[in-house]
Amino acid sequence: MPPSNKPATIAHNINNFLNRMLPVTTPLGVVLGFTLPGVFIHLRPFVPWLFAVMTFSGALKLRAREFGETIRSPVPIILFFLTARILMPTIAMFFSSLFFADPDVVAGYVLLLSGPTAVSGFIWVSIYRGDKALCLTLILLDTLLAPLVVPGSVSILMGSKIAMDITGIAISLLLMIVVPTIMGVTVNETSRGKVPSYICPFLDPVSKICLMLVIAANASPIAPRVQFGDPHVWKAAAVCIALTVTSFSLAKLVSVIGKCSTEKSVTLLFSVGLRNFSSVTTIALAFFPEAAVLPALMGIVFQQSISALMAKLFTRSTLR
Repeated sequence: MPPSNKPATIAHNINNFLNRMLPVTTPLGVVLGFTLPGVFIHLRPFVPWLFAVMTFSGALKLRAREFGETIRSPVPIILFFLTARILMPTIAMFFSSLFFADPDVVAGYVLLLSGPTAVSGFIWVSIYRGDKALCLTLILLDTLLAPLVVPGSVSILMGSKIAMDITGIAISLLLMIVVPTIMGVTVNETSRGKVPSYICPFLDPVSKICLMLVIAANASPIAPRVQFGDPHVWKAAAVCIALTVTSFSLAKLVSVIGKCSTEKSVTLLFSVGLRNFSSVTTIALAFFPEAAVLPALMGIVFQQSISALMAKLFTRSTLR
């Protein structure tokens, strides 16, 4: 970003502020959706487009060269997929089954923990001095595999207990995540980073606003039917918190077992612990029964705040 470009500097400062406010802005999206459902429900048709903007913005920072360098040391990548793609969805199924008899709710938790890793994890990895190249590689791989992994995980673990449109889920993930990612990486590579250096300062804060709007739009359809005096809602929140904490704890454990460096350990912590709950909520609303949406919304409310607590507990890095 050229230092003389005052609008870009202002946009960059706004983006830094929004990054620091992530633990607040993501739950705020849920609050807006629940308090003003009649307003934000009109954004529902635009959610895939808003999501594509968010994904494209994150993908502009990805470089194929970084992917190639990281792939030569595959142990952290293997540990990530073992933990995030096999262990956590399985744990989510068994743990949520202890508290809920409704297979739709259980499917919501499986979907939640099967979702792709969050692009916002790169922000946390940067703040806590993790391995940024590894983080970007995990985001890229997990994003590209999401159309296969997400419906596949729910189908294998839930079987015939829940009906779902696997093809529809895969196509939705392709359009919201995979295609914008490929476009972003292509623009970055072909321009040798010049295009992202000029548009990212402006696009990054826009993507944070899009995130809040997506969350508000996804919360609005079920807002009239969620009663916060209902113990079921708070039980759903408690299970979601427990599973999110388990994700972070398991990530730390496997990084110790795998003898990962401090930088790679930090990256695994956030890559495994954080999920793209906004995409999960969008998928749940479009292809799953209403009961499956609640876990994802509870995840949005608590995820970033839990991430901040887990960072303090499991990292010794100095904040940037």
